[in-house]
Amino acid sequence: MSKPSFRIYWVTCAGKRAGTLMRKVEYLFDTPPPAATGDDDDEVLTSLARQVAAMRADEEDLTRYLWTDDFEVRKVDVDIHPQTAAGGAYAIGASEIPLRVAYAATETPGGAWRVLVPRFGWSLVLETLEVAAETLRAMIFAAMLGEKAAWIYDFRRMSDETVAAWEPSELDAWTRTSRDPEDAEPVPVLDAVAEDWVFRAEKKRLPPSVGVDPIFDQHAPLFDRDKPPSVLLVGPSGTGKTAFVRRIARQLLDRKRDKQDARRLWATSADRILAGMVYLGMWQERCIEIARELTARGDWLYVDRLVDLCAPQSDGASIADLFAPGIVDGELRVIAECDETELLRCRQRNAALVDAFHVIRIDEPAAGHVLPLLAIYQEKKDAKTAFHPEAARRLVRLLGAFRRDVKFPGKVFSFLDWYNAERSAASPSDGALILPRDVVAAYSRWSGLPVELISDDHPAGAETIADRLKRAVVGQDQACAIAARVLARLKAGLDDPERPVGTLFFAGPTGVGKTELAKQLATYLFGAPERMVRVDMSEYMNPGAAARLLEVGAGAHSLAERVRREPLCVVLLDEIEKAHPEVFDLLLGVLGEGRLTDSLGRLVDFRMAVICMTSNLGARESRSGFHAASQHDHVGAVRAHFRPELLGRLDAIVSFRPLGQAEVERIVTLEIEKVRRRPGLVARHLELQLSPKARARLAERGFDARLGARPLRRLIEDAVIAPLAVRMSAEPSFRDRAIEITTADESPGPDAIVV
Repeated sequence: MSKPSFRIYWVTCAGKRAGTLMRKVEYLFDTPPPAATGDDDDEVLTSLARQVAAMRADEEDLTRYLWTDDFEVRKVDVDIHPQTAAGGAYAIGASEIPLRVAYAATETPGGAWRVLVPRFGWSLVLETLEVAAETLRAMIFAAMLGEKAAWIYDFRRMSDETVAAWEPSELDAWTRTSRDPEDAEPVPVLDAVAEDWVFRAEKKRLPPSVGVDPIFDQHAPLFDRDKPPSVLLVGPSGTGKTAFVRRIARQLLDRKRDKQDARRLWATSADRILAGMVYLGMWQERCIEIARELTARGDWLYVDRLVDLCAPQSDGASIADLFAPGIVDGELRVIAECDETELLRCRQRNAALVDAFHVIRIDEPAAGHVLPLLAIYQEKKDAKTAFHPEAARRLVRLLGAFRRDVKFPGKVFSFLDWYNAERSAASPSDGALILPRDVVAAYSRWSGLPVELISDDHPAGAETIADRLKRAVVGQDQACAIAARVLARLKAGLDDPERPVGTLFFAGPTGVGKTELAKQLATYLFGAPERMVRVDMSEYMNPGAAARLLEVGAGAHSLAERVRREPLCVVLLDEIEKAHPEVFDLLLGVLGEGRLTDSLGRLVDFRMAVICMTSNLGARESRSGFHAASQHDHVGAVRAHFRPELLGRLDAIVSFRPLGQAEVERIVTLEIEKVRRRPGLVARHLELQLSPKARARLAERGFDARLGARPLRRLIEDAVIAPLAVRMSAEPSFRDRAIEITTADESPGPDAIVV
């Protein structure tokens, strides 16, 4: 390319896209190059454009980022020995951690090669590219040797590393939307990681504030001081902490319009501050630059959750550690949020920092205040559509009963946002009066809960629910009846709101339907078996393993993270007897109070979850025959194995009986019915017909006295699906016919499948 343009080092990290501008020359005390992260490339480019705009005043600095070269990206593998603690000192460990580091190379006019290593900010020139891998391997080994294993592992999470040219044709348009165009003072780092809420309020881009807030009116003079303190908003999720911050932004806008003040409020988060910071010391340098830009103008910084700010990074330091001196001295004005549990955890980690904040507590409003707020908010969202008074009361009751993890009024506003968006997507709103039945139907779609469970107009007693479960869980009528009674208690509103919806212990032999019942509970409650969070407790047998259940952050798939994302779910703790005793200590709080504290000290709400545990304790192994394991004492074995304080928190210990011949044949029928609905058969109009002898044959072959009916699904795949797939692949015209599943002694036809 002859025309100079930027080069972006792209990388995918934990599902996010990160981009960093590459520069030709590195100085000793350089600030980090412009970098950004986002959900897609466009979001990253928008942020980079704002940062480049701030650099335009320094033409010499900008020239360092302009290239006419094309780069190719290669990778080098290096095995690193991390440091370990030995005898009170650090020693180089014997274990190896394999790393793969990318480098970019371009040929110079003289025939040499310029090589850049974006991870380290290195730039060097090599006579020939053949020595690049060997040279870089030695340099990387020397730079990383003896580093902590936790820090080295950060380099293993990168993927899709590429270098691409970039010429921002819409730079001016992007720059105008980033912050107030009347403010000529550049703040490149804040532009990259935060949004100016005062500017957004001026352009009417902030969500509306609803009604009056006496707590804000009480504390409003605090933000008019010449040197106000940092503020910590304490309260449960949904009570209006973020709305409080939006009111602050509008108050600062009023002062700006009155020519009294020009302070701004920048909104960001710990994730945005850390985004794209892949070099050594980059995120610390970014924090220092943020503090410098804020203190120079006296602006506010809203950082969302305080616990995320206090979370230690791979080197042990935290963002809060770098901001703390400025906050304590009153030079840096920060607004953060937390709940009471998080406040306690943050105080344990950094008491001086927490004490430097002015604490404002925001509690859930009284029930009588929620209905007026609902009406006001709906009028702002869609003035033509109104809720009937009874419909509004019905919505508040549903949210109070079936969404306990979030407080009012936040959960009302979240539902209204979804509801109005749904109506708008379906068709332009021409105005309507929303009736109670409309609210029930909409809430069912929003939450996944069945209408019959949440509506007072639809009967759904324990027997009705049990019949639904029995359709898919064969031979376990008593277990289905016990589970149904738990759900009937939820419908009647008689469940304890401070505990999970249900806590059930499924005990019985392998392959008799314990996991299937949990799946059917998820299907009945939320419309899909995917709403079941399954945890294999055999993976948590060792000391310290319980901590993995609490991991949070990018890429985490722990129990805490999955339930935080979807609090309305069924949690299946499979083979619970294999877990380490530390896990049982952790579960006491979950079963008794419906709460779990994650690794950052944040509460995870389990009060809208059904918790199922499975175990085959008491199931005596047998070698042949149906009902061979009929002599068993599952409940007694469970009570003998687990501590009374754990069992005392359960709603029921459900004993599953072994399956008989007739029951396994019913399972065969259900599995074949699932096969009939597969797209390939439906598209070719192929109909499966199962003979009674074939059903009995599959039941006999698919049952194992030790594994129950678990081998049956694999048998059907091998004996039925595999030969059918071969026939369909070989004959494109094989369609529009009935296919009989039969046995060899039934005179099978040419299209039959013999089992």
